[in-house]
Amino acid sequence: MSTAALHTRSLLPRAAVEPIAPDAVTLPGFAAAEAADLCAQLQELLVVSPWRHMLTPGGQRMSVAMSNCGRAGWVSDRAGYRYQSTDPQSGRPWPRMPPSWLKLATGAAAFAGFPAFEPDACLINRYQPGARLSLHQDRNERDLSAPVVSVSLGLAALFQFGGAQRGDPVRRIALFHGDVVVWGGTQRLAFHGVQPLAEGVHPVTGRCRINLTFRRAL
Repeated sequence: MSTAALHTRSLLPRAAVEPIAPDAVTLPGFAAAEAADLCAQLQELLVVSPWRHMLTPGGQRMSVAMSNCGRAGWVSDRAGYRYQSTDPQSGRPWPRMPPSWLKLATGAAAFAGFPAFEPDACLINRYQPGARLSLHQDRNERDLSAPVVSVSLGLAALFQFGGAQRGDPVRRIALFHGDVVVWGGTQRLAFHGVQPLAEGVHPVTGRCRINLTFRRAL
């Protein structure tokens, strides 16, 4: 899909639910009404736990900048991938998850068929043009019965959703400002990622895409 088509498609009307696979759906525009408030509240969280580019266990700098909020935060360094209750940069607890964020995440999960979801962690990613996230599984959480709720803000991106094996066929889904993806159940350990972000400027986020990923980590 060309960059022009990727950004133009966001203007078209969409259905309330778009299935990706069993137990995995896109909810187009589900968070659109709250998007501006989400971005404003994010700036307050970043004062406490600013953006940082974490290292992989192999010592590679990640292209995506990250932060966290909630009872636990996802971190990566030479010691490995894990959740911990404190920000390694400050030694203080991660910022509290705003109540409106929790309400959005639980509401999206319920709408997608996961009514008992209670996230305790939100991984916050910032993609600037060229940044990408390679295919991976979210498997550091203790409770793999809980779904993952992913909220897209800002520039459009191409989301990749595969199967239980890295080599399984991959679907590519255009995500726009306010879109939400929910997956769990049989798809909980599906490989997924984000293709390199195309150049652009969004009126709310500027030259980047923000992704809020809600999980049950502890």
